[in-house]
Formats: sequence, structure tokens, C-alpha cells
Amino acid sequence: MEKKLQDILSQAIPLTQAMGIIVERYTGRELTIVAPLANNFNHLGTAFGGSLYIAAVLSSWGLLYLRLREAGVKGNIVIRKGSVEYLRPVTGDIVATGTMPPDEEFDEFLETFSRTGKAKMTIHAVVNGESGVAVRFEGGFALVK
Repeated sequence: MEKKLQDILSQAIPLTQAMGIIVERYTGRELTIVAPLANNFNHLGTAFGGSLYIAAVLSSWGLLYLRLREAGVKGNIVIRKGSVEYLRPVTGDIVATGTMPPDEEFDEFLETFSRTGKAKMTIHAVVNGESGVAVRFEGGFALVK
């Protein structure tokens, strides 16, 4: 599953190649992606805010993509809105982890999509730094036929 997602990100979103994004770990509940600081630093030598945002979005989008494939559901996933809170600088590689909401929410999401051909879901992600959570992300995603 991780290899398939890595291929999709590399081919469909060329920016991921420049960022050096690697799909690191998928558990079914979480997806972690990594982007090296060497490709994503700013003028202060810390992780660029835009790279942090993109990593958080992709860890959330990718998580939903993999869960839908496991469920045998096909559709187009788009981000509707995203909010990010930068709590502290990231001085090392960017490690972003998206986390699924409770299974009941995902089941309701699938049922809505089956019935109407569209559904909405919120997924949260974090980027951890040396001293804990450095970035919090909340993304509103839509699935449409």
C-alpha cells in the first residue's frame, strides 16, 4: 500500500519529488510521511512553513486515499479547507502524521458517499519537532464521484 501511494504522489504531484517526500509508515489509523530538512528549509535554517503545511495535507490526504482503497471505494479526494497552527520551529526533518477519526465517523462517511455520491470528512495531522508537537493541522476533505 505504501509503495502504491508513494508512486501516486511522485507521479501526480511533482512537488513531492522536489520536497523529497517519502511515505514512511501506514497502520490503517495513521499515515506518516517524511520530508528531509535539506529540501525544505527557510532563510532561518528551519523547516519552511509551506513545506510543513504540504506535508500535513499529504499525510491526511494519503491516509484517506489508503483507507478508501482498502474499503474498495473509488472517487476523487479533494481538500475543501485546511487550517494550520505553527507552534514552534521544526529544526530537523519534517515528520507529518495524519490520524483517522473514529471508525464510526469513517463508516458514516462511506455510507453518505454510497447514498449521495459525495461525502465530507475532517482529518487531523501533526508535525513533531524535537520538543513535541510543532504543527497542528485540520483538513476538511471531500470525496466525490
